[in-house]
Amino acid sequence: MRAEVIAVGSELLLGEGVDTNSAWISARLAEIGVDVYRHVTVGDNLERLVAALGEAAARTDAVIVTGGLGPTQDDITRDAVATLAGVALERREELVEYVYGYFARGGREMPERNLVQADIPAGARVLQPVGTAAGFAMPVGSSVVYCVPGPPSEMRPMVERDVVGDLIARGALSVTLSRTVHTAGITESAVAEACAEIVERLDRDGGATLAFYASGGETRVQVRAKGATRTEAERLLAPVVEQVVRELGPAVVGLDGEGVEHAIGRLLRAAELTLAVAESITGGGIGARLVRVAGASDWFRGGLITYATETKRSLAGLDPGLLADHGPVSEPTAAGLAMAAADRLGADIGLGIVGVAGPTTQGDQPVGTICVGVAFPAAGLTRTRTLRVPARDRAEALEFAASVALDWLRRRLAELA
Repeated sequence: MRAEVIAVGSELLLGEGVDTNSAWISARLAEIGVDVYRHVTVGDNLERLVAALGEAAARTDAVIVTGGLGPTQDDITRDAVATLAGVALERREELVEYVYGYFARGGREMPERNLVQADIPAGARVLQPVGTAAGFAMPVGSSVVYCVPGPPSEMRPMVERDVVGDLIARGALSVTLSRTVHTAGITESAVAEACAEIVERLDRDGGATLAFYASGGETRVQVRAKGATRTEAERLLAPVVEQVVRELGPAVVGLDGEGVEHAIGRLLRAAELTLAVAESITGGGIGARLVRVAGASDWFRGGLITYATETKRSLAGLDPGLLADHGPVSEPTAAGLAMAAADRLGADIGLGIVGVAGPTTQGDQPVGTICVGVAFPAAGLTRTRTLRVPARDRAEALEFAASVALDWLRRRLAELA
């Protein structure tokens, strides 16, 4: 079964929003064996949207349209589908009652404009709304156009509830599964080289595929397998994932949604140790990643944001002489911050990080320099290192700095273990 996804909204073309819906829909359809051939983004223009819908419906068995179902004048998806199908919009009384009830339940008065969300192309099947916007499915030639809202919190439940089941009933019979192996502290090319024999075997024998993705100092290996049933897909997938993990060894930090912060949490929990951080260059970015881990409160005490040099003295209590002698971006400063984090927040281990995000150098340190320190006061251990990270812009430098520092901490914790 072939499908295309159309995202509607001029804000997407202007760079004012990011289309995450199409990626999610494609991943979900792949799991049920639907081949997505194209992603198309169309602005809020009726003529262009009608043309895009017509072309997609002529090429595929299903078109999933996301966005353009709101109550404002630029929400034109329902008009475009009706125009393409050559039918009128009709007001569905059950949707009128639903929209009135939705606002009443929230104790709000409904603007009259919201009633346009009860207008559906004649002959379309209503997909029950999650918010105020109903979706609908409309046959167009040999294809079916499924229209769902743009907000992900409304789109995803509707696709799961109405679109996926309908596509399975129409003949999407295979299952595609994927798992992701997360690595840190190793380049994308090194990951690919380590997996070269696996790729060669899969190219020859089939059964699964590998894809490599690098971002922010970390590389992901996505393993995909397709089978007639979920059991068959899992049978093909599992041994390949195991082999990838084996080949990459210590570089592997987790599977699927688990990154380096999850690996740190596992190590700390196993050792019954706690962690605190003191951040300069990353400004809280490391702490933000650590608290993504469920149960982080068991082992993460918190952090100090010591961005300005003066704050390193006043908040972390660093010796002014140390800062004067070595500078704010130095290994001694990173070590001092690590000790201060552990001491002031009552943690077993402290992590300190300083660096230069740019766009200009700091002292004699070039942009992209980071200095990391780890302190374990009870054992009298302090470890430091200076690293260089890509720094084409500040955002990239900050992302890389957090990833590199976390992976360096992970490796030191593994040594402790």
